[in-house]
Amino acid sequence: MRVLLVDDHSLFRRGLRLMLRELMPEADVSEAADGEAALALAGERFELILLDLNMPGASGLDVLDAIRQAFPDSLVTVLSGEDDPTLIRACIAHGAAGFIPKSARPEVMHGALQVVLARGVYLPEKALGATPASAANLSPRQLEVLRRALRGTPNKLIAREFQISEGTVKSHLSAAFQVLGVRNRTEALYCAARLGLRL
Repeated sequence: MRVLLVDDHSLFRRGLRLMLRELMPEADVSEAADGEAALALAGERFELILLDLNMPGASGLDVLDAIRQAFPDSLVTVLSGEDDPTLIRACIAHGAAGFIPKSARPEVMHGALQVVLARGVYLPEKALGATPASAANLSPRQLEVLRRALRGTPNKLIAREFQISEGTVKSHLSAAFQVLGVRNRTEALYCAARLGLRL
């Protein structure tokens, strides 16, 4: 497996390289000190790219978009010193496979990388803003509709099962997402796993 670390701090890259060696001893790790250096490697194939958003030159969502476009088959995971929920959700909306705060403890980062490598989406708890108590605020119908949606059942089939309109299904899902503090099915699935909701 080939991994690309994109970060302007060499000390952080070195620490991350050591952690990756523990997690994936077989990994072939390359480094780039900024977005421009990373984009120069566009012809190469990396399974995993760990990207710092705040670097000299292109930064933020612009660099994420450029990296995603240059490496469409890579799992691009954002590493950032910021952990603002709005930024985290924006990164996921722009195609990031996960968002790991640089302040994360080594075991959290280790677990986050395992989620990403398993083709999951890793979001820190702060981005979800949900607690077990919030799940209790779902109505029985909202919970049943949410469960089916998270199993991958299309809205049309959910509507048929409950003998309601597709618009009502969307309303139930929208209300459930609001209660859980999430914005889409991907975030809801991750939140449900954290809350221990049985699907």
